[in-house]
Amino acid sequence: MEVSKHATFAAIFDMDGTLIDNTQFHFNAWQQLFKKRGLPELNRDTYLTGISGVSIINTLKKYFGKDLGEADLKALAKEKQRLYETAFKPFLRPVNGLEKFLNDLKKAGVSIALATSSNMDDVDFIFGTLAIRKYFDTIITGAMVSQPKPSPQIFLKAAEQLGAHPEKCVVFEDSLSGLAAGNNAGMKVVGITTDHPAQNITKLANLVINDYADITPQKLAALFD
Repeated sequence: MEVSKHATFAAIFDMDGTLIDNTQFHFNAWQQLFKKRGLPELNRDTYLTGISGVSIINTLKKYFGKDLGEADLKALAKEKQRLYETAFKPFLRPVNGLEKFLNDLKKAGVSIALATSSNMDDVDFIFGTLAIRKYFDTIITGAMVSQPKPSPQIFLKAAEQLGAHPEKCVVFEDSLSGLAAGNNAGMKVVGITTDHPAQNITKLANLVINDYADITPQKLAALFD
């Protein structure tokens, strides 16, 4: 089966843990920030279930005080981002097979969106090192929506920007909140095992992959048959 130059589906990608395997670095940065601010130690389970996939501002309000002023929130967000970027930059690389897969999608006529809870500074940090921005037709960040994942809002906005019906979109995600958001949007969902073992995400995904080495536009098209 071939995918036509005018593909009948669109692809929407999360960023952190999906395009790059950076979850451990985000976790470490949050751990450091919690410790510096005198909060209880952040464990990995709490991070994966309550922070990963959620916008930084929502996380700061939840754990550092809902009454924090805008200046304090921005300062904390900047501090956390600096901790993360400093540690991750030497290791910044795409998930195996990503660049070829994005190129194959484009050749097949698939429209592609980025839908990340991160802010544009974080997107620029990643895309400033990886030459993949050219593949994305639109970029939606957490600042452009009012409801965090698992709300489907960010994915529905991405579909709208692409001019695609939600039921004709496939979401690539790693976090539990992101996988749930894809399902809540009524989209097909591909789970990548950077954060969770396959058995933990199978029920939330139509397809589970370890990386992009063996995924093709044809395999995605088959999800819609």
